[in-house]
Amino acid sequence: MDAVRYLIRHDTRYRYDQPVGESRQIVRLTPRALPRQRCLSHALEIRPQPRRSENFIDGFGNHACSLHFEHEHDELFVRAESLIELSPPPPRELAASPAWEEASEQLAYRAGRTFDSELLEACGFLFESRHVRVKREFADYAYADFLPGAPLLLGAERLMRRIHDEFTYDTTATDISTPVTEVFDKRRGVCQDFAHLMLSCLRSLGLAARYVSGYILTHPPQGKTRLIGADATHAWISVFCPGMGWVDFDPTNAQIPSLEHVTLGWGRDFSDVSPLRGVILGGGGHEPEIAVTMVPEAERAVLYPAEA
Repeated sequence: MDAVRYLIRHDTRYRYDQPVGESRQIVRLTPRALPRQRCLSHALEIRPQPRRSENFIDGFGNHACSLHFEHEHDELFVRAESLIELSPPPPRELAASPAWEEASEQLAYRAGRTFDSELLEACGFLFESRHVRVKREFADYAYADFLPGAPLLLGAERLMRRIHDEFTYDTTATDISTPVTEVFDKRRGVCQDFAHLMLSCLRSLGLAARYVSGYILTHPPQGKTRLIGADATHAWISVFCPGMGWVDFDPTNAQIPSLEHVTLGWGRDFSDVSPLRGVILGGGGHEPEIAVTMVPEAERAVLYPAEA
């Protein structure tokens, strides 16, 4: 397989009911540089212009930009445009991964035990976080796929496919504040929910797993043109496998991400990698309007018809 390139446009617009006197925002819309992912170009368009802005790398290695608005405004618009190149992944034999109990034991705390840098980093993704719970009910659910001695990555693939088969994608069932325990009970949700659920299952088994935020290429129905702004950000998970590193799984689509997933960043859960979040003084009621378009580079004219 050859490398592929994608153009991505991500628009976020807030229209405020009342003027905002001051606002501080953090933007995480720069795709990460990874062994199989190159960010060939990236630009942010922000209206109104912030009084101050600062680029930085957060605690998880994600690119971020802080914005400080001091002038009164009744609308905020942020556009991120990126050109990304993905290379095909190496072949990976899931059944060759170590037993999941062995992986869990390597990450477990023991008095006097020391960890190398890779294991130490992975340990930060073992515990509960704002949207992920470590509970017996999640472990019990996962045990059906993680039988004694089962290879870790094979168990993760089976869990991914079972979540896909047993849970219904429903955009009306949840919002970002819905607890993962409620998602588990209702068996309904969206990609964020299914990622948080799979993380809860894996961490409840003592395995290290992180939340991945990004984009996925969607395919319009046959004979239909691609719609501008009809996509959305996507979420999946990555599990740490000793000796093999981090391996991604997408429970929403029952896929192991390859050449159609673009990574923005990762963290313990959604709250660590929200594309745009902040605080405002004033504003009244407001909801974000989000429009995402991801197209192969060959379809550049979809985003830039004036260049065609």
